[in-house]
Amino acid sequence: MTDTLGGLRQRKRQQTTDRIIQTALQLFLDHGFEATSLDAVAAAAGISRRTFFNYFISKDEILISLQAGMGDAMAAAVRGADPGLRPLDAVAAAFQQVVAQFPPDKMLVMDRLMRRNAAVQATKQASYAQHEQKLSAALRDRWPDPARETALRLIAVLAVGALRLSMEEWAKHGGQRAIGELLQEAFAALRTEV
Repeated sequence: MTDTLGGLRQRKRQQTTDRIIQTALQLFLDHGFEATSLDAVAAAAGISRRTFFNYFISKDEILISLQAGMGDAMAAAVRGADPGLRPLDAVAAAFQQVVAQFPPDKMLVMDRLMRRNAAVQATKQASYAQHEQKLSAALRDRWPDPARETALRLIAVLAVGALRLSMEEWAKHGGQRAIGELLQEAFAALRTEV
């Protein structure tokens, strides 16, 4: 009975978290980040200001949570990748799968919002190291041979670097080229040069 209640509580908490994030993102897109108050986010999500603070400490943290979730999604996609793929190819496929889930127009607006806020931008940059760790762990899970650990860690570092450069190129040109296309080019360059 306790496990059932705990599972139900966790699902409800996750549903509320997701609702707050989606509501906030829509408000940020419609009205701008600075113009959207914390109270407006709480009211639109159907919760009190006090309840909001049970989930997030600030509006900034909502943006930061989006970046943090990408590392988990990429690691999960690597763990579920085609078993016949080589590690670098599994990561490339996982990245394509994850970025395809985000509408490019909204992703571009969110990237711009993150770049305007120094604290969020610093956290975004720091999150790349967390992505590397999560990706490295996922690669070790898939290819557990201890002799490959260093090579797998290097793949994680290079792959996150490819993601980072692709995202920077994509944002710099206002999303004119698909992020998936830029990722393909980055991973092709890695295969050629490594």
